[in-house]
Amino acid sequence: MTRCGNRENLPGQFKFKEYCPQVFRNLRERFGIEDQDYQVSLTRSSPLREEDGKYIGLRLTSYDRTLVVKEISSEEVEEMHSFLPEYHQHIVTSHGSTLLPQFLAMYRVTVESEDTYLLVMRNMLSHRLPVHRKYDLKGSLLTREASFKEKVKELPTYKDTDFLNNMQKIYVSDEEKEKVMNKLSRDIEFLVCMRIMDYSLLLGIHDAERAERDEDEDVESSGEEEEEDENDPAAPPCSTSPEGIAGYMSSFKTMGPGEFNPYVDMYAVQSAVGAPRREVYFMGLIDVLTQYDTKKKAAHAARAVKHGAGAEITTVHPEQYAKRFKEFIAKIFA
Repeated sequence: MTRCGNRENLPGQFKFKEYCPQVFRNLRERFGIEDQDYQVSLTRSSPLREEDGKYIGLRLTSYDRTLVVKEISSEEVEEMHSFLPEYHQHIVTSHGSTLLPQFLAMYRVTVESEDTYLLVMRNMLSHRLPVHRKYDLKGSLLTREASFKEKVKELPTYKDTDFLNNMQKIYVSDEEKEKVMNKLSRDIEFLVCMRIMDYSLLLGIHDAERAERDEDEDVESSGEEEEEDENDPAAPPCSTSPEGIAGYMSSFKTMGPGEFNPYVDMYAVQSAVGAPRREVYFMGLIDVLTQYDTKKKAAHAARAVKHGAGAEITTVHPEQYAKRFKEFIAKIFA
């Protein structure tokens, strides 16, 4: 990476390491991301900090919202090293068609002898369509309801029980449902082979009609400002330099609420024609690095003692987790 920032602003002792550059470059290529666009999206402007109580440590979104940069632990770096060869093979076999996170790079930044590890992924949610409702679904109802503290946030992350209580449904065509479930089945099979569990389906919902209303209100309130901008002789001309992962879209027609480019918003699915609501759904698997290790086995045994052998418990074996998860996800569709 050559565009890490202005060297004059860097501290005296600054080191930067890129892990497995050839593997990640090949992954980016398979996900349709060119190196130059990736570097522009990652480094052209300062990233935006995400405030989310669920995540410990730093979590950033690139200035164009196409990338997520997440701080990870040294243990997670080791997990990624173990996970990466099989993950790469899975992406090759599935021709990049997956609901798994699109892992794009991993770095170590050392400042004054203190290491920070960063994992870069494609943003599963849209870089331009606002998400109006968000769910984290695991296929279990035990302690799977958003807290009151979560629910009062501007964009809460709801859970499985909330999904059922809200009578939420996903309205997509049979063809789109089959595509999603085929990807899900293939990805889950891979995760079972890797002895991975505790993953979730991240579901983001864009309400196109609400977005249109919000857009109309914005246009009315900013009409005078736009007129002033149009008459401003100092307005800069359009840049011809690389514009990042989403930049080439600017050469096409302007897209409105509910419209997206599937080559950029790769986790997006349009609601079916004739659906009760005009929506776009963003669906992807998250938290895919938790292996069924000795801690999980201990937790499983402890919960079985507490709740009884026949009770539903969230800590199960990878095969059981996958079966329960897939059955639940199949039922979220209308």
